Amino acid sequence: MLTDYQRKVLRILYNYKSGRRRFPTVHELTVKTGKYKPDVMAALDALVSANYIQWDDKSDTANIVILEGWERESEKPQLPAPPQTIKPNNTDYWTQY
Repeated sequence: MLTDYQRKVLRILYNYKSGRRRFPTVHELTVKTGKYKPDVMAALDALVSANYIQWDDKSDTANIVILEGWERESEKPQLPAPPQTIKPNNTDYWTQY
């Protein structure tokens, strides 16, 4: 499961690439996230290790390849289901809508 910051970096990469046809530089990522370069690099390394991006030549962010643009459904935290209330009849359908 991705941390909030890693998810944020992934979404910035995806949206920036689709809007500007290039990836943001590390400096642009620091500006957009409000974090320092070591934090950005750690997030990018975590995305590589989790197979969300491929980044073989780490000399430039232009060499990034996005493998998955969103967090995987199986890794998202599941919200508890709302409690089911038993209705004695179905008149609510006709009176509430």
